[in-house]
Amino acid sequence: MGVYLLLVVGVATALTDAAAACTAWPACGDGWSLPATTDGWIAFGHRIAALFVGLGVFATTLLAWRTNASRRVKYALSLALVLFPAQAGVGAVVAVTGGTQTTSMVHLPAGVVIFISLIAALAWWLEAETGAPNDAPSGPLEPSEPLDPTERPAIPTDPAERAKATLFAYFRLMKPRLMWLLCLVAAAAMALAGGPGLTTYTVAATLVAGSLAIGASGTFNHILERDVDRRMARTSDRPLATDLVPVRNAAAFGFVLTLASVGLFWTINWLAALLGLLAIVFYSIIYTLILKPNTVQNTVLGGAAGALPALIGWAAVTGEIGLGGLLLATFIFLWTPAHFYNLALAYKDDYARGGFPMMPVVHGETATRRHILWYLGATLLAGAALAASGTLGWLYVLTGVVFGGIFLWLVVDLHYKQTEAAAFRSFHASNAYLGFVLLAIVVEGLAL
Repeated sequence: MGVYLLLVVGVATALTDAAAACTAWPACGDGWSLPATTDGWIAFGHRIAALFVGLGVFATTLLAWRTNASRRVKYALSLALVLFPAQAGVGAVVAVTGGTQTTSMVHLPAGVVIFISLIAALAWWLEAETGAPNDAPSGPLEPSEPLDPTERPAIPTDPAERAKATLFAYFRLMKPRLMWLLCLVAAAAMALAGGPGLTTYTVAATLVAGSLAIGASGTFNHILERDVDRRMARTSDRPLATDLVPVRNAAAFGFVLTLASVGLFWTINWLAALLGLLAIVFYSIIYTLILKPNTVQNTVLGGAAGALPALIGWAAVTGEIGLGGLLLATFIFLWTPAHFYNLALAYKDDYARGGFPMMPVVHGETATRRHILWYLGATLLAGAALAASGTLGWLYVLTGVVFGGIFLWLVVDLHYKQTEAAAFRSFHASNAYLGFVLLAIVVEGLAL
């Protein structure tokens, strides 16, 4: 995380021209003077932080070579150690001379390679330290029989209680827990896009239409998975699994939500309407019917459903799909496996009963924990790329580093404790990380 801090702060420093306030080396002025401005202190602080982080990389590499760490861990750390002073040297040249296109093209990619090397070393070391290579289940995945109906909640017989339960059931069909985060993704995209298209009506209509689209997708998901839901303890109380809501009524409800969502999107522009419809079809059909029951990569590929709100929000404001929207969508896409694999670990046995080829069910818990770390690293890099878009500043940088560090800490903790509680802590940390990062994007996007 120290290297990541240097990476994103370096991007932010370059974008704000803070480096121009301290054009000497190793300090400012004549090379040994303290900075006289805030920007100068930012640039100088970046160099001080690099010194301490470099010492950390050196100490970590030394410890790896003095222990029984695997060769790939030692080599990955050694690569980071060799590149670090070279990276600092290029940084000194950029600071003193102002840099050229060539030095800039070397400086940032070198930092990325250092970060990837450290993530790889951590992932391999944790796997050797805590993993069980042969924990993958053997044999074909066989769905279980439905749970005993008596284990599911009974439908109320009192008319008033049944009406109340039915009303709440329709609310549950819309999967409201997904709404706040996905709407926040769309809001962040709209804030990033900015410009004259960011009107009160556009924001309100996009968020309402997006909520309706999520509700329609959730309803169709409930319909298509009602038989599977009866096999899983986590989902056996869903409205269609308990027959509280008839399938015909749920289908009509889903189509009404779809029409309302697409129609409201259409009042903004045709591209937002098309992307909204695509999001409903992708989650309801492609993810639910094709990806989820048939491939272990269902979570990865299904991340496109969560990424689409970023494109929708951008398109609603600009009428097109721009670079900022694509960067945010990529960020969400990579975050999804790092987020959802924690839930897959916590509900591994339930997913096996449902017959879903989730990562821990097919490849085991060790491989799943490794993938969580890899995707977290990829998410952080996508977040750094998003910082380079030019719209975001220090609030975004600090939020990403602090909550990214908390997320990473709990992922490492998951490797050691390997309990359901640890998986849930990592899952909630992933939610907190994304939520606060998106809020920072909204605040900075609207402030600018």
